[in-house]
Amino acid sequence: MTYPFQLVDVFGDGPFTGNPVAVVAGAADLDTAVMQQITRWLNLSETTFLAPPKDPRADYAVRIFSLTRELPFAGHPTLGTTHAWLVAGGEPKHPEMIIQECAAGLVRVRRSGSRLAFAAPSVVRFGAVEPAKLAEIVGVLGISREAIVDAQWVDNGPGWVAVKLGSAEAVLALDPARSHPQTLDLGVVGAYPAGHEAAFEIRAFFTDPHGALVEDPVCGSLNASVAQWLIASGEAHAPYVVSQGARLDRKGRIHIDHDAAGDVWVGGETASLFSGVCAASLGV
Repeated sequence: MTYPFQLVDVFGDGPFTGNPVAVVAGAADLDTAVMQQITRWLNLSETTFLAPPKDPRADYAVRIFSLTRELPFAGHPTLGTTHAWLVAGGEPKHPEMIIQECAAGLVRVRRSGSRLAFAAPSVVRFGAVEPAKLAEIVGVLGISREAIVDAQWVDNGPGWVAVKLGSAEAVLALDPARSHPQTLDLGVVGAYPAGHEAAFEIRAFFTDPHGALVEDPVCGSLNASVAQWLIASGEAHAPYVVSQGARLDRKGRIHIDHDAAGDVWVGGETASLFSGVCAASLGV
């Protein structure tokens, strides 16, 4: 049996400038161990697996895997999976809204021209950052405590904590530690001067299973919760654009919007750059 797949670039500003995700279709008969093995072999940050939905309101179901575990939700895999499903001929029940079924529940994805956007999920932890955690962050980033102008827990699942620096330039200048013994999911944001194409620069760092501190090229979930923080605090006014990935030779562009119902939408361009089939025997 063969399984069609696409490699989708998400949040890019042109080919090979965003964050890739592999999307495997027709995966309803694959078990969890096989999905995790495929994900590790592909060695991308996430791989997703499409199947028919169980909820009649949903257009498709997806399981999302990182290199180490299954995730209930993730941002750029959601947009990449929606894109791949549409390219493969998926017909949404509603013309301008696609409903994704995943472990976190139903996620709304809307289309606007060539751009897709997901509705930001609610945060599970929000509030002030403890002094001990701030001291840990200062040590990891190699900066002074005074360089942090604001900080907030913005955890919508992965464990994100975010700090704001005085400028986008300060964010780009960071050269954080290469390893960290404790698990850390850290976002750093700083504003550009008025008139710049982007309102903010953001960087995302996380500790991998071996203790290495890794930078994510473009991260949808972090952008979602940081946007909720900045909009609620009055530090940002949507719509606006975020830049991410410059230090990794990427050109991520994340489009943030805020609707009348209070929902934050996180959008960007998506493109299938490779496609094919997995023809290996997968033991099913």
